[in-house]
Parts: sequence; C-alpha cells; structure tokens
Amino acid sequence: MRIVVLDGYTLNPGDLDWEGLHALGEVIVYERTTASQIVDRAADADIVLTNKTPLSAATLQQLPKLRYIGVLATGYNIIDLQAAKEHNILVTNVPAYGTQSVAQLVFALLLEFCNRVQQHSDSVVNGGWSSSIDFCYTVSPLTELSGKTIGLIGLGQIGKQVALIAKALGMNVVATGSGRRTPEAVEGLTWVSLGELLQQSDVISLHCPLTPETKELIDADRIALMKPTAFLINTARGGLLNEADVAQALNHGRLAGAGLDVLTVEPPTPDNPLLHARNVLITPHIAWATKEARARLMTTAVSNVRAFLEGQPQNLIG
Repeated sequence: MRIVVLDGYTLNPGDLDWEGLHALGEVIVYERTTASQIVDRAADADIVLTNKTPLSAATLQQLPKLRYIGVLATGYNIIDLQAAKEHNILVTNVPAYGTQSVAQLVFALLLEFCNRVQQHSDSVVNGGWSSSIDFCYTVSPLTELSGKTIGLIGLGQIGKQVALIAKALGMNVVATGSGRRTPEAVEGLTWVSLGELLQQSDVISLHCPLTPETKELIDADRIALMKPTAFLINTARGGLLNEADVAQALNHGRLAGAGLDVLTVEPPTPDNPLLHARNVLITPHIAWATKEARARLMTTAVSNVRAFLEGQPQNLIG
C-alpha cells in the first residue's frame, strides 16, 4: 500500500513523527507540493494525504490508482468531492482536533486589545518604567471584559468553547447561526438574530463555515450596525469578511479593532488592505497549530487510514 503525503510540513515541521503511518504501508512524505507536481508524486499512490494541496477533478482524472484521500484538516473545500465520488475515491477529514487551541487564540487576540501586553512590555524594556515618577503607568487604554457582551456567529464545538471561556470571564454571551437552539447548548447563552447580535455585542467572534450565504458576511452594511467600540475576531475563514470594508472601518474609527487569524488569500498579497489598517492584529493562520492540536490531528489522520484499510472507514465526507 503506497501512501503519499503531499504537504506534511505544516502538520509536522519536525516535532512530531509519521511512525503510525509508516506502520500501515510504504510512505513518502513531501513537505510541500506545487500544483504541477501533484500528478507525478501521487501517480502510484493508493492513498494520498493532503492539508492544503488541492485535488481537482482534472488532477483526480490522472490518478487512476487512487482510492483514498485523507484531508489533514477539518475543512475539505480543496477536494472536488463530486469527482472523487465518480472515481470511487473515499475522502475523510479530521474533525474537532483544534477546538481548545482555536478558542485559546480567540482570547489571545482579544486580550491583547484589552491589555496591550506587548506594548506595555516594550515600554518597560525601553526604559519607560525606570524613568517613571509613578509606581505604574499605561501607554494605552485598558479594558475589562467582565460585563461586556460577546456575540458568536456560529455555535459549533469551537463556538461553544469560546462561550464557556467568555462566561468564565464574566461576559454575557449571545449567539446566532445554525447551532442547536436549546438552553443547554451553553448555560446562560441567549439566541438572537444576526442584526441584534451586531447591535448588542462589544466583541464579535466568527465561528461559521464559509458558504455562498456567509461569504463577506461582515461588510460595510453589517459594520454600520455594530458599535464603533466593538472588537471583531475571525479565526474561521477569511472569506467571511469583505476585507476592504473592514479595513476602511478600522481606518475611520468604525471598529475599535480586528483580530484576524485568517485572510481571504493565504499567504496574503502585499496590497491586502488589512495589512496596513489601524488597530488590526493578524496572525498567520496559527490557531490550529499548537503541538497538542497537531498531535491530535496526526493521531486521527492515522486512525482514519487504518479504518479505511480495515474496511470500516470513519470521518467520511460526502
């Protein structure tokens, strides 16, 4: 059984191992694969694992031996599922491996806006505290989250974890989306319409999938409903934002700040307006990438391959 990993570096830059996969067949791991290299590298593969390397209908047409695609992520929009089905190729993904880590980054971004830890630390290192005539000072306003309202657009596993952390910090939690509208979803959570959420929230955090209905969900019209003191956090998909509208809102004081781990094009082009906007924090799609989360992803990915080989596939897509 020949197993080819097309882009293994982001999952395992060297701090994990592929031992579990090697026990299941002949394995070749490529750190990165360009579109022009896919067919040559996967030509003899029975199994292909991919994180962000796309497998289009045209590519799958040229891989007659392929019987299984394992997506090394939760999102699977890189795979042409209809083409895979037509070629009798099973496709699996890895759900829920990064719930804790993504929720953690939501608050890392939010707390940086509230406390500006790095800015204050830099000031101290540069002599600001040593030269101060007072025992303390601030270089930017500080914000307490307790009593503030966080609005969650989407209440899947990550959204629920964010809600629990927010409640622990004393925040009020409102939510909208296709999640289960029951009181037990998260104790104390209030379901509201999207418009109500935008109007009420001091913090808005996105946790919904990117679909035709949610594409550019946050645009100028929706921003106009938001408090100018609100913070926007996006750890879901970059396409949920109209990036030009968000940048303009930041630059004109219509938003207090935006904390973003995802952009519409990744890596971004140098002219992305958000890269130069005011009061923006951008991290390079790292919410999923803690070692603990990647280890869970690796374990499930190997388990998915093993289950396929045993004739009992799990985490199937489509």
